Amino acid sequence: MPMVRKDSSDIVYKSERAKFESVVDEIIAEHSKGRPVLVGTRSIEKSESLAAMLRRRGVECNVLNAKYHEQEAEIIKDAGQEGQVTIATNMAGRGTDIKLGDGVARNGGLHIIGTERHESRRIDNQLRGRSGRQGDPGSSRFYVSLEDEVMRLFGGERMTSIMERVGFTDEQPIESGLVSKSIQRAQSKVEAHNYEIRKHVLEYDDVMNKQRSVIYADRRANLEAKFDSRTFMLQTLESKVDEAVEENAPENAHPSEWDLEEMVNALELVFPIKRSLTVADLEAKDREEIRRLLQAKAVEAYETKEKEVTPEILRVVEQRYLLLPIIDRQWVDHLWVMDHLKTGIGLRGYGQKDPRVEYEKEAFEIFESLKNNISDEAIKGVFRVVIEHGPPQQEMMPYPSGQQFEPIPSGELVPQPVAAGGRVPVQQVEQLLGPMPGTGRSVQQFHTNKDDEEPAKPIHRDQPKVGRNELCPCGSGKKFKRCHGTAA
Repeated sequence: MPMVRKDSSDIVYKSERAKFESVVDEIIAEHSKGRPVLVGTRSIEKSESLAAMLRRRGVECNVLNAKYHEQEAEIIKDAGQEGQVTIATNMAGRGTDIKLGDGVARNGGLHIIGTERHESRRIDNQLRGRSGRQGDPGSSRFYVSLEDEVMRLFGGERMTSIMERVGFTDEQPIESGLVSKSIQRAQSKVEAHNYEIRKHVLEYDDVMNKQRSVIYADRRANLEAKFDSRTFMLQTLESKVDEAVEENAPENAHPSEWDLEEMVNALELVFPIKRSLTVADLEAKDREEIRRLLQAKAVEAYETKEKEVTPEILRVVEQRYLLLPIIDRQWVDHLWVMDHLKTGIGLRGYGQKDPRVEYEKEAFEIFESLKNNISDEAIKGVFRVVIEHGPPQQEMMPYPSGQQFEPIPSGELVPQPVAAGGRVPVQQVEQLLGPMPGTGRSVQQFHTNKDDEEPAKPIHRDQPKVGRNELCPCGSGKKFKRCHGTAA
């Protein structure tokens, strides 16, 4: 249907007091004609103040403040009835259709009054759009004062000086299309500025989203036992050896300047290399021979630990008891660091640098540091894994009376001790190691197929559900969310 609503030019006053007095006069004039009036304000306080002014003039009105969500639709749907006056904040009751009452269309339809321009034209257009829907007649007008926030920020002082030189008083308004266009230009500048802010925030979030995808994919692979932790640990050992060689035996340095003792001490912090190698074993060897020897010792130490613990248990320990908690802990610290980086990165603009480019560079370096910390902590944890093979503890079960106890026969529910070097079924690994850290769930529980689980049954209530903002049925006089609803 064609839109036939009449949109009048804005009326500008010097003071806010004169503006609201003029708004009240127009509401009373339109109300006397039998037309419904919908007034939009910017805050709850101004809605209440305007309602008080109307009631002092003998006009009853409904106030919609976005405080009573259950009543919003009921109040706003009646705003098109004959002689109805409704005051609402710009954000309240949006999305509810306003239908005109009988005879309202003949009187000119719903009249919209805006008491202040918003910094976003979309909000003002939404207020205007309440009238003239589906081809209905209607009209709208905005009242503005030079004390309003938008006018103060964009050209209010200049317009005030012009009005004073011309000799305008507080009660004399300015109604001109030129004024309306200047306000729209100010709104366009604010919207463009806000768009740039959202655009930069999206670019920053895109960097974090890429990092989040990598971390979450690794975490999910560990949870689903699809992560090759053995290859990961061997690659980490190789990189640790290369790092120790590069730091203590630089390629451009003479062999007499190499610090072989420090090299061995650095690797001892990762795996027990001093058990099978001394500094004397590295002397009289070139750099590449030292690297190959250390790589071989690292692989040998890992395979020894693997035989000591058994491969099946070591895989579970690596994936669920080392990598998972390490990833979680390091990722939380990483988010904290990235948040501080984003807070201060805008200062790079003073140094003629693009803050977004600088953010991407530093974010990459911090993320690489995160991955190094995860691998470093994980490989050190592998060589500290010790499986104690002792006799199983006897579990006690009470008699029905609850006063006497009897041990469960050994071998029925308690896993048997594992001989060193023996093969352990994966099903017994959880019994030996306990629940997964941070989850409280066992390996078997995690791998249970959700399709095999019994679907949840619908809830049947004897009484209607109590809303969060309704009074609690217990009779305390408090809202349900602050009384018995806190536990829910």
